Amino acid sequence: MEVKQEKSYSVNSTNQKGKVSYSSSAYAWFIIPSLIGILLFLMPIPFNGKITIGVGIMAESIQSALNPVLPGFMTAILIISAIIPIIAKIFEPKSIMLRPFLKQLFYVNWFWIATRFIGALFAVMTLYKFGPEFVISDVSGGTMLYALVPVLAAWFLFAGLLMPLLLEFGLMDFFGTALRKVMRPLFKLPGRSSIDALASWMGAGTVGVLITTKQYEEGYYTKREAAVIATNFSINSIAFSLVVISFIGLEDMFVPFYFTVVVAGLTAAIICPRIPPLSRKADTYYEGTGKQISEDVPEGVSSFKWGMQKALEKSSEVKSVKQVATQGVNTVLDIYFALIPLVMALGTIALIIAEFTPFFTYLSMPIVPILELMQIPEATAAAPAMLVGFADMFLPAVIGSGIESELTRFVIAAVSLTQLIYMSEIGILLVKSKIPISVLELAIIFLQRTIITLPIIVVMAHFFI
Repeated sequence: MEVKQEKSYSVNSTNQKGKVSYSSSAYAWFIIPSLIGILLFLMPIPFNGKITIGVGIMAESIQSALNPVLPGFMTAILIISAIIPIIAKIFEPKSIMLRPFLKQLFYVNWFWIATRFIGALFAVMTLYKFGPEFVISDVSGGTMLYALVPVLAAWFLFAGLLMPLLLEFGLMDFFGTALRKVMRPLFKLPGRSSIDALASWMGAGTVGVLITTKQYEEGYYTKREAAVIATNFSINSIAFSLVVISFIGLEDMFVPFYFTVVVAGLTAAIICPRIPPLSRKADTYYEGTGKQISEDVPEGVSSFKWGMQKALEKSSEVKSVKQVATQGVNTVLDIYFALIPLVMALGTIALIIAEFTPFFTYLSMPIVPILELMQIPEATAAAPAMLVGFADMFLPAVIGSGIESELTRFVIAAVSLTQLIYMSEIGILLVKSKIPISVLELAIIFLQRTIITLPIIVVMAHFFI
């Protein structure tokens, strides 16, 4: 359905003072899609005994219905994602080369082709149970293909399709202006970054990273802001926090536990943007788009009124429903054919290192005396859990579940939720994105967040337990 872009749609009149008045249809075009977006992405909803969001209910429902076939289906997607780029590279077919989106998706360099091929190979080996045990094991390839990839496929299907409701109809512009006075002094970020945090908090950290990436590419975040938001605001959801605390056997302590996570996480979000490497990121916008944001409020105008005007300006730029729907479909295709193969490849490798080598055990040896100084029982057993989260967010809980001390398990679970950077998912999302941040920088930020949050969590753990 085409939306008529006429004066009567976006602007009703200009009064004698030069102020722009918007028609009722312009307000409806901002309010209705934005309310739907809030209901789907930001509104907490009880579902199956836990708190999630509308998009989460959709994702979990389709994952539950298609769970038997999803690993096979996604393996086929991974195979296609590896084969088509090889064809495109060798033959350069017009059907791909003349379509900008398809060219961007499939005409990639040989490094990304090799990565997609490795991801497809791991998936085929795991699905059909052949090859080395360390690849196809339940704790490596099996975890990726049967646990993580189906979750990502379901979540990103709906998040990708419906995300324009948050981004394209003025909601980000309204909140950005309204919350600028809070976000800028505290976190040195635009007000609209609050939406990224809320979407992560209620849904999944991956959704927050996806929103951040899109906002950066569209010129609403600088390089520094995008890197800060993606590494500090893509918080683990309340639902996942419940899973972790239940798995580690402390579900009766969820309220003090989550309060501890929030306090430590906010502290890290205030400190990390002010120290390298994040503080050294350039405050320049994505070169392909340039600056598209203005949250400054003119003199004599309230933040609410100015936010409303910026929102109406944004919503009036939407030319058709088809345009918005196409953006959503393209986002989903990019995730399925470019991102998930990378997740399968690098995530499996990360889990192999964590589960089948003593790498993290040796790496964590210097942490043992620090934990002992903090009076953490079973410090030797707990030390690897402080670092293994860099490979996958759930591994610390797996290690911690076998520890007897409740205080130690509390600390391990809380630290794992405040570290945020894990290569099996968030890390790969960022490496694949256009946000300028390297694996080394991600490792440094992971360590920084661990160093900042660990003492806070330990003090609060000694108080609560």
